[in-house]
Amino acid sequence: MIAVFGKWPYYVVTMATKSPPPLMKKHSQTDLVSRLKTRKILGVGGEDDDGEVHRSKISQVLGNEIKFAVREPLGLRLWQFISAAIFTAVAVMAIAFPDKLYNIVFEEDTGSGKTSTRLYGGALFSISLIFWNSMYTAEKVIIRWTLLTEACYFSIHFIVTAVAVIEIGTTCFASAMLLSSCLLFILITGYFYYQVGRRTKKM
Repeated sequence: MIAVFGKWPYYVVTMATKSPPPLMKKHSQTDLVSRLKTRKILGVGGEDDDGEVHRSKISQVLGNEIKFAVREPLGLRLWQFISAAIFTAVAVMAIAFPDKLYNIVFEEDTGSGKTSTRLYGGALFSISLIFWNSMYTAEKVIIRWTLLTEACYFSIHFIVTAVAVIEIGTTCFASAMLLSSCLLFILITGYFYYQVGRRTKKM
């Protein structure tokens, strides 16, 4: 169409308006091979050295918080409660009644060593606070270190008590029960320590 206005012609060309083509999806969004190639280039989707599968590059760099969670064996929380209660009870008895505690274990009275027994009770009370707090965490590292601390304590307690019994030269029922209890606690704590550290088998 040509339109003339005044002396100067103006050409007005009218073109048929065409609708824009519909938006096409990228083939990489639907093509499985392209997606796998992209993930392979980024280095995600496969297992790392620890056996963890990372779904994104961010989780691969920052780490996956799932592997810090604990695989709780049956009875773990109950054992943590029993351990914390025992440590607290013995600590209170050692601080309040140091002579009674020594008399129960070795069946003999002693007029010395009250300060050292009370210090022993204070150390036990501090350890018991760690055990109480470990009941509210789900991190595998913290729980394992708590169990390892408990196992080391009972091992040292067994050795010290055995040496004291040998030095005294007499074995009483209370000291024998204490040694047996230490061995039992070492076995139970070692069992939970091993179970918590096990890796979950992937199907």
